[in-house]
Amino acid sequence: MRQIRWGFIGCGEVTEKKSGPAFNEVEGSCVVAVMSRNGERVKAYAQRHNIPKWYTDAQELIDDPDVNAVYIATPPSSHATYAVMCMRSGKPCYVEKPLAANYEDCIRVNRISEQTGVPCFVAYYRRYLPYFNRVRHIIASDGIGKVLTVQLQFAVPPRDLDYSASSSKPWRLQPDISGGGYFYDLAPHQLDLLQELFGIIVRAHGYPTNREHLYEAEDTISAVFIFDSGISGSASWCFVGHESAKADRITVIGDKGILSFSVYNYDPIQLVNNSGSRSIIVPNPPYLQLPIITSVIHHLQGIDTCTATSVSATPVNWVMDRVLGKF
Repeated sequence: MRQIRWGFIGCGEVTEKKSGPAFNEVEGSCVVAVMSRNGERVKAYAQRHNIPKWYTDAQELIDDPDVNAVYIATPPSSHATYAVMCMRSGKPCYVEKPLAANYEDCIRVNRISEQTGVPCFVAYYRRYLPYFNRVRHIIASDGIGKVLTVQLQFAVPPRDLDYSASSSKPWRLQPDISGGGYFYDLAPHQLDLLQELFGIIVRAHGYPTNREHLYEAEDTISAVFIFDSGISGSASWCFVGHESAKADRITVIGDKGILSFSVYNYDPIQLVNNSGSRSIIVPNPPYLQLPIITSVIHHLQGIDTCTATSVSATPVNWVMDRVLGKF
């Protein structure tokens, strides 16, 4: 069995529990190096997680002969650059979502992957979670009949950091780094799931606004779209709502019933059809990215095929950029 020896570019919060530990949980996989521009931070991270090497320069990590695959866990604005560096060095990469901070950079990543023959995977890990596999099964098994339309609603109140001075805003609120505020951070998982369930979105139009002006990025967005399957959809996101307006819900309306589920809270799946009403609880693994990371590793080992590629991830950026009016 081929041994996959990972190098991490970035050691932020997402790597602590959601993803990082999972790389050592899969047979034939281990983490051998980590990189961050902050020397003290990366050294502490390496020592805390028993990683033998640490770097403050990404190219040095990529060039390390002990590293043969790279996990890119940095803000979106640097995803494409690091992915291209990895693939040109002959090393597959697994990139945090979204693939890039704009659709054009996604195309660039795909072009380099095709030219080099080196794969690039994207961390749309919800595709692989048992919770959403159950949602997929209900729809595929005619649980609600023919799907007619899909409605997405997401609303949260502002976070304490949203009120901070411009110079200390988190990177997610800086569009040149994140791609487009909380929308570009949270909507990708929702849009990726919708396209996994109903096909690629081929038409999308949005109405982005900034209602509270706490930061530069849009804080309230509405959108309509059409899937290539002919199913229509609508969505609304509000990141500055009142606490009472909190919502995390996707509703799928069919001609024989209704299915609703959450994306971030993992609330019980609600199914209503001619057989009655059901509330379905589906537990997820302790490390949320373990199923997809297992698939990526098995792909690199020649055991299986991972479908969460950069090509499959690119339509999400296309939709987001259309909704934000970037083109």
